[in-house]
Amino acid sequence: MKRFLRLLGAGATAVALVAVVPGTAAVAATTTRCRGNLAPGTYGQVIVPAGAFCHSDGPVTIKNGLYIKVGATLVLGDEEHPGQTAIITGGVHATSAMSVQIHFSTITGGIDVHGGSGPFGGPFDVTWNTIEDSQIVGPVVIDGYNGFWMGFIRNTITGNVALNNNVLVDTDANEYVTNVIHGNLACSGDSPAPHVGDSEGSLNIVTGTKSGQCVAV
Repeated sequence: MKRFLRLLGAGATAVALVAVVPGTAAVAATTTRCRGNLAPGTYGQVIVPAGAFCHSDGPVTIKNGLYIKVGATLVLGDEEHPGQTAIITGGVHATSAMSVQIHFSTITGGIDVHGGSGPFGGPFDVTWNTIEDSQIVGPVVIDGYNGFWMGFIRNTITGNVALNNNVLVDTDANEYVTNVIHGNLACSGDSPAPHVGDSEGSLNIVTGTKSGQCVAV
């Protein structure tokens, strides 16, 4: 399923890029509302408005936080193209978003994702969250996502990680693997329970404690 979603996302992105955000560097104090492509450059705060689609292959620098609103979809990079996609200071914050997909990024200020917008809809017809191959400083909380699939894979985190109450449609969802966590890893209320799935990943390395459903991974 993970490979299917990756191919689906790559094909649909080209169709979805209609509005283009100018590539000129933004002053740190400004706010950019991303609808369509977020061009390479430096930005202050970036907001993906309710129901909007925002995509970037980078490189982008975001200085004052990234915010994804209700029903919005964010795609930063993809698994097929390694290389720094984004440097984000001020954290990533999402409220009832369709999809939050982040690859090959450095995030200072943690990740805070609450809720979802259901398993179907958005630019890809199905919804999914995935945080992959990223360096994260600060706590990670993903709670109550109700999309189709979710993965948290190959990240290095300095801070505690809590992945709770994420109820997904796909039986291969909630793949939380191959992370290095300098802190604690806690999971509860996830359905299906966290597992390796078809990711071919390995158990997480956690310097603190594993608790709840994540004891097994």
